[in-house]
Parts: sequence; C-alpha cells; structure tokens
Amino acid sequence: MKQVLNSLVLAAAVSLSFTANAAGELDNLLDQVKKDRISEGQLNKTREKEFLAAKADKAALLKKAQDELKAEKERGDRLQKQYAQNEKTLAVRAQELDNAKGTLGEMFGVVRRAASNTIGSISASIISSQYPGRAELLAELAEAKELPTTRELEELWIALQTEMTESGKVVKFDKEVSELAGGSTVENITRVGSFNLVTDSGDYVIYNSDVQVVEHLGKKAEGHFMASAKELAGAAPGTVVPFYLDPSRGGILRLNTQKATLEDRYHQGGTPGYVITVVLAFGLLLALRSLFITLGEGAKMKAQLKDTSNPSDKNALGRILKVYAENKDTDVENLELKLDEAILRETPRIESGINAIKILAAVAPLLGLLGTVIGMIETFQQITLFGTGDPKLMAGSISMALVTTAMGIIAALPLIFVHSVVAGKAKSIVHILDEQSAGIIAAHAEKEKA
Repeated sequence: MKQVLNSLVLAAAVSLSFTANAAGELDNLLDQVKKDRISEGQLNKTREKEFLAAKADKAALLKKAQDELKAEKERGDRLQKQYAQNEKTLAVRAQELDNAKGTLGEMFGVVRRAASNTIGSISASIISSQYPGRAELLAELAEAKELPTTRELEELWIALQTEMTESGKVVKFDKEVSELAGGSTVENITRVGSFNLVTDSGDYVIYNSDVQVVEHLGKKAEGHFMASAKELAGAAPGTVVPFYLDPSRGGILRLNTQKATLEDRYHQGGTPGYVITVVLAFGLLLALRSLFITLGEGAKMKAQLKDTSNPSDKNALGRILKVYAENKDTDVENLELKLDEAILRETPRIESGINAIKILAAVAPLLGLLGTVIGMIETFQQITLFGTGDPKLMAGSISMALVTTAMGIIAALPLIFVHSVVAGKAKSIVHILDEQSAGIIAAHAEKEKA
C-alpha cells in the first residue's frame, strides 16, 4: 500500500513538472506570435507606403503620356491641314511655273531629245579619242529633270559643233595605243575625219568606245590597204594622197581582217592539199629537168648541124652521124635499120620524165576530188553528231571539200602547160633526128645508084 502511494506521488510530481514545462513553451510561442504580428504589420505598412508612392508616380506618367498624346494629335491635325494647304500652294505654283516657262518647256524637250540622240554617236565617234569626256555632259542633259542652264546649252552646242567641224579634218595627235600582247605605247596618230585612225607606222587602229581606248586590229589589213595607210602617215601637211577610207568607222576593217588569207585557204585543204602540193612540186621538178635536157640537147644539135663532118658523142645528132660514119659501106636497108636503132636509143633519154608529168597532171584533180569526198564525209559526220544548228561546225569540212578541188585544178593547169612545152621540145629534137636520118639514107641511096 505504501509503495502504491509512493508511485502515485511520483507520477503526480512528474505530471506537474511536465505541465509546468508545457505552459512555459506556450507562453514563449504566444510571445513570438505577437512579435511576428507586429513585424508583419510594420512590413505591410511599409509595402503599402511604397505601393501608394509608385501609384502616384504611375499616375503622373499616365498623365504625362495622355498630355503628350493629346499634343501629338493636335500637331498631326495641324500638319495635315498644313500638308493640304501646301498641296494647294504647289499646284498653284506649278501652274504659275508652267505659265512662266511658256515655250521654254518645248525647248527643254528638244534639248533632252537632242542630247539623247547625240550621246550614242559622240561616245562611239573616233573624234572622242582626241576629245574625251564629251558624252558625260550629254548624259546629264538627257537625264535632267529641270530646265538646262545657259552654260549647259552652250556646252551642248559646242559638243555638236565640235563633232561637225572635226569630222572634216585630217589631223595628227598623240594617243596611248593598247598593244595586242598587252601594255600600251604612246604613238602619233593621224585621224581622218570621223572615219579612220592611222599610226605613223602605217597601221590602222580603232577606237573602242566601250573602254574608251585606242587599240590595234586583231590582224593587219591587206597589203594595198597598209600601203595606203603608210603613204598617208608619211605625207606632208597639205599633200593630197589616195587613201582607203572605211565609212563604217572600223567595221569594214574588222571584217577585212577576218577574211582568210591565201595561207589560211591553203591550210584548209588539210592532208589532201599537202599531197597535191607535193605532186605539183614533183611535177614541176620533172618539167625543169626535162626542159633542161631538151634545151641543152637542142643547143648542141644546132651546133652539130653547122659541122656535120665532125660528129660528136656529146649530142644525139652527133651519135647518129657517127653511126652513119661507121656504116657507110652497108646497103641502104641495113643503114636504115642502124639509124632507126640509134634514134630509138636516143628517144627515151630525150623524153625522160615527160610521161610522168602527164600522169601527175591527171592525178592532181583526182586528189582534189578525193579531198572533196573526205570533206563531205566529215561534214555529214558532224551533222550526225551536232545537227545543223551551228554552220561554223561544218565550215572547216566544207572548206576542205572546196579548197582541195580548187588546189587539184590549180596544180593540174601548170603541169598540163609544162607537159605540152616539154613534149613539144622533145618532139622537135626527135623530128630533127628523123629528118637527118632520112636525109642520110636518101644520100646513101643516091650514092649506091651512082
């Protein structure tokens, strides 16, 4: 019983102790809540003050923006009214300007039209090589939106008058000339009106208006043109000389330099053309050889005819006479056979190469025909591969076809001519041998009858 009471007393003491501790913590918590409430209140008051201050600032900004908007609207209304008033004023002033210009407006149109029409011819004129920069003013006048000034009208007049005046003059001036290989040299140039430019060396030069430089032609002009240019370049002032003038201001000269020369035509014949050349050269060499033999033999035989009593082994007639001298005692028939044999021995040497010339004269046109066939075959092959859209692709083959035919004919004509000449010389020599042989036989026959 006593232990039970002790336990109850202990439990009660513990309970009182626990209750006392809990009450102390609750007081502390209450105090803390009160303190936090005070802090939160102060913080909220601070935030409320800041919010009210910011609200006042925003209200001030809004008021300022509204005032500015109102001011801009009022300004926009004023500007719109001013713009409408300016439009009316401009219309009135434009009408007043048109009334004040009168016929000057027509002059403005004439000036612009004249400048536009003239700018192309002046910029491309070779006179601009001596007087550059004339087209710039014309370009400004052609694009102008306002009336030209008196100075601009004078400049236009001077430009037109300069072109007309200088087109009738032949003058010399120094100008930088572009070389085909690159670089440039300063040369003294003779300008023939508005048509041609010629250097002191006698070369035609042209004015390239695109880059505004004077340059040489891609290839020299033909010989008689160059001779005329050199004569003009070297002529003294006031001297009248003939000159080939190009009225197209270089266009005809460019076309002339693009023409194929004889050398170009020759090479267009290709391999058949080269073979024809070899045939012609070989035939002419044979003709020269035969002509040398026949002329030499003819000269020796003429000398032998003057002295038939002393036959020589160095000419055909002398050898014939020697055969007669060796066979004087034979009868007429044997002597005739001996002389015929001697003539037959001499004939091949006299006629050597003549038949070959005749054959070559017949072969040359055949080779030309062969080149024509080859050129046409190549033409049809190119048509098969590339069609007929570009004639330049077929020009080379067609040139071969035509040039080889011409070359064959050209080679045959001199060969036929020299063959006839050489053959005639050979026949005359053989005729002399036959004539002398017949005379010898006749004289021998008369001696036998006597």
